[in-house]
Amino acid sequence: MSVSTIFRTPRTLIRLPEQSDAPKLLQYRMENQAHFAPWEPLREPVYYTLDHCITSIADGRENVRLDRGYPLFVLDHDENRLLATVMFANIVRGAFQACHLGYGVAAHMQGQGLMQEVLRAGIDWAFDELDLHRVMANYLPRNERSAKLLALLGFEREGYAKSYLNIAGVWEDHILTALVRPDR
Repeated sequence: MSVSTIFRTPRTLIRLPEQSDAPKLLQYRMENQAHFAPWEPLREPVYYTLDHCITSIADGRENVRLDRGYPLFVLDHDENRLLATVMFANIVRGAFQACHLGYGVAAHMQGQGLMQEVLRAGIDWAFDELDLHRVMANYLPRNERSAKLLALLGFEREGYAKSYLNIAGVWEDHILTALVRPDR
């Protein structure tokens, strides 16, 4: 599948990561380690190394090649700093045409509407370029920011999953939501 993987929003450039972005990814991970800790799986120390960042980028590019997932970096327009990440993961084709959405924004960018701006563009891209029909996003019940963001984007609650993911060392319940591509 050949897709356009570079697009812009008023404040960002969004694209697939390249191997040369590994230092930016490492800086992003290091600067936001405490910020992301309550919302992510426990991370081993190796996660915060340049080698792991290089491997993560290579794995992401392989997922793109296989049409299994699309990790996107959200950078400032000069491409000097990683501001956020967006992941269209677990892509299933055939009759389903769906994926899971994951995202994170740097602590210093939180509360500025950046993720709404980025996800609107990213979801449009996933519906158009990837030709997906459904984007699913799940969040912890206590994550009020994600609940509000997903509602603003039009995601609808579809369920509640008990002990869904291991987050920060604990099996956590999640609220399941989805956005279906509007008829064209």
